[in-house]
Amino acid sequence: MSDTRLSFKEMCAEFDVTPRTLRYYEYIELLQPDREGRSRFYGPREVARMKLILRGRKFGFQLEEIRQWLLIYENEGNEAQMKAFVEMADRQMKELESQRRQIDEALKELKALREVAARGAK
Repeated sequence: MSDTRLSFKEMCAEFDVTPRTLRYYEYIELLQPDREGRSRFYGPREVARMKLILRGRKFGFQLEEIRQWLLIYENEGNEAQMKAFVEMADRQMKELESQRRQIDEALKELKALREVAARGAK
């Protein structure tokens, strides 16, 4: 990754997030941009962290889980972080599978009710 820094506006555009989201990620210490006066600049570390944050959100991880996971890398290194990720992923996959079952059940019930209603509407 290059040593190019992104401005606040560029970071929002690069990751398609709102300024409010980016400020919030800073507030909860997921990101720590360099500050020059009132300007913020995001280097390779922050860009990499943002990619991990957004990937984690895509998979349904809570922001606090992501923050703790990122801290593991800083405090204990890559191996500990990967071990923690495996545990987090296992938990999240179980949760997503449970949600899928609930959605499948809801769809089945909704389709059945729709059929009853469609027959009654004729």
